[in-house]
Amino acid sequence: MTSPLADDVGFLLSRASGLVVRATNEALAGIGLRVRSYSVLVLACDHADGISQRDLAAALGLDPSQVVALVDDLAGRGLVRRAPSPADRRTKLVVATAPGRELRERAAGLAADAGRRRLGRLSGAERATLRDLLARVVTDPA
Repeated sequence: MTSPLADDVGFLLSRASGLVVRATNEALAGIGLRVRSYSVLVLACDHADGISQRDLAAALGLDPSQVVALVDDLAGRGLVRRAPSPADRRTKLVVATAPGRELRERAAGLAADAGRRRLGRLSGAERATLRDLLARVVTDPA
């Protein structure tokens, strides 16, 4: 007998997300990161001039107060720093430091390995298709 949830896309997405996040958190634990803090670090590294906390919150789908706590933790560890925006001095930009960029590189490998292990039943092509489909879902303006 199959579960009625086996046809529920929302349930399947939530369950798959939980499994991948759990595996990735376990992989990142040894370097003191979790998926959310790793995500902030990635975005800070990808924006050489920095990214605002508001833009981080929007990109990650988090409440701004959650982003403040994540940035506080990363800043306390010397992985990012806050800098005033040249365009608006009231806005603080989150800028990756050299140690933050180095840790991001280590973390990227660990996160990718965890994802491949968790999604190991899928071929490389299937993983690419899944990633592309999910990217379309999360970037859909609707």
